[in-house]
Amino acid sequence: MATVDLTSDNFDEIVGNNDFVIIDFWAPWCGPCKSFAPIYEAVSEKHENVVFAKVNTEDQTELASHFQIRSIPTLMIFREQIVIFSQPGMLPEEAFGELISKAGELNMDDVRKQIEAESETAEQA
Repeated sequence: MATVDLTSDNFDEIVGNNDFVIIDFWAPWCGPCKSFAPIYEAVSEKHENVVFAKVNTEDQTELASHFQIRSIPTLMIFREQIVIFSQPGMLPEEAFGELISKAGELNMDDVRKQIEAESETAEQA
């Protein structure tokens, strides 16, 4: 699957209408981003059930600010509209594939329960 350019205009639609979205926050001047781009594209071709999106942090400063992107490239994974992974740095192709497999195996009902429990604990503090 080809990657999708993610903007503040289409973010809600893309993330809201797809259960599994991986976002690469990048910039044109970033050397590691340029090195990671072919890996990101290659992995996207192997996972047709996942939406692969890219956010140009130079053009989409509002999105980069909202997600507190301080270092690029940064990978973020959404499952059912919940951020389950966010980490700066590039990954080798094999490690990236393993990350996607593990993210796909997560039981999202358990994730929601954990978030709810953490929220209740924070409210009581």
